[in-house]
Amino acid sequence: MIDLEYKGISTIEIMNYVSPDVVTLGNHDFEYGLVHLLFLEKLATFPIVNANLYITKYHRRLMKPYHILKLGGRDILFIGIITEEVLKAFKKDSQVSSMISLEDACAEVGKICNAYKDTDIDLTVLLTHIGFEADKQLAAMLKPEWGVDMIIGGHSHTVLEKPAKVNGILIAQAGVGSKQIGRFDLVVDDDTNRIIAWQWQLVPIDDSTTEPDMELQRFIDSFKEVVDRKYNTMLCRFEQPLTHPSQSEETALGNLFADILAQRAQVEVMFFASFAIRGTILGPLVTLGDFRTRLPYDDGLLKFTVTGAQLKQMFSHILRPDVRAGKGYFFNVNRGIKAIYDDTRQELVSLAVNNQPIQDETFYTICIQEYHYEDNAKHFGLPPETLTMIQPLQVVTTSMKDVLEEYLQTHQNLNSVVEGRLQFLR
Repeated sequence: MIDLEYKGISTIEIMNYVSPDVVTLGNHDFEYGLVHLLFLEKLATFPIVNANLYITKYHRRLMKPYHILKLGGRDILFIGIITEEVLKAFKKDSQVSSMISLEDACAEVGKICNAYKDTDIDLTVLLTHIGFEADKQLAAMLKPEWGVDMIIGGHSHTVLEKPAKVNGILIAQAGVGSKQIGRFDLVVDDDTNRIIAWQWQLVPIDDSTTEPDMELQRFIDSFKEVVDRKYNTMLCRFEQPLTHPSQSEETALGNLFADILAQRAQVEVMFFASFAIRGTILGPLVTLGDFRTRLPYDDGLLKFTVTGAQLKQMFSHILRPDVRAGKGYFFNVNRGIKAIYDDTRQELVSLAVNNQPIQDETFYTICIQEYHYEDNAKHFGLPPETLTMIQPLQVVTTSMKDVLEEYLQTHQNLNSVVEGRLQFLR
């Protein structure tokens, strides 16, 4: 809540206090927009590196692509690489693009190594935010001549007891947050500038390893006091705690939000992305802070008219087994929907709205989050232009968070359950 309230300024101030040697960008750094990101970058007293985010028209990098750090008598070259998800934050800004494929990222690393790496560079480290599996794929693509020694990654929150090694490159992650940090102890050959021995360990950050910094705690508390006064107010009360244990299955909390948004949009089908909810439980007492923490990122809602055949195609796409395995977005849907999908045959068996089977030639109104519109083919299996063939898109609201917050504030003792809106035959 502190970061949301201060739009990242508090985080930058805390990081300035901690004073890291070098930092790279992650996908959440882009959530307050391009202008605010550049403002935060100017506030930072530490270097922030990213090599593959560009101002499209001028083919100019948005950030400093690399930083050379002198540590232990050695010059270490750090290069930053970002995840593909950053593009979503700039979907309305045609001035910004990203070299986001692994092939493009590989080329950017090679460009920097070829241009700046010389005999004075002892080690080359990639700071990435593309996930552990992508880190391994990227390492396999890098040319040995570029001399990349190590990848320190993020985004997938992977905790590694032992680093991976691909193409001679060490790959490490240390999970998420500040529960632990990763530590490398390296032995480097002075003649070849290559790592010849190493030791890795995950160091927990607790009272057993370090003493609390009371000045830093007071600094953080100064933000917390302001936020607590604002957000510890009661928003509503549920009949019982509503759970959201997984982002790949129907949940009670996901159902409630889908029902509220469907009512506001006056549509027959509301697709509410399960990943939009953070946390596994909300209520029974819901404070403003609780709500905004569970739904930290806002989005607009768009309304469309599609045929029954197109609606079946959308459901067939979002209910695929690989979506539930984490290779796509799972959606909660509103009351009145019943979809049955056969995992063995990998096909939609039946689809009904308000107990009426979907008819291919009949028109149906649907609502999706704006985030999913431009990349609709990926999320729902239909090109965006397909959604506007019958009727132009209608903007229901520019803030689904406002809709949900207002509804909860004016409705008490709400309840919701998992009722089999989406069923799977195995």
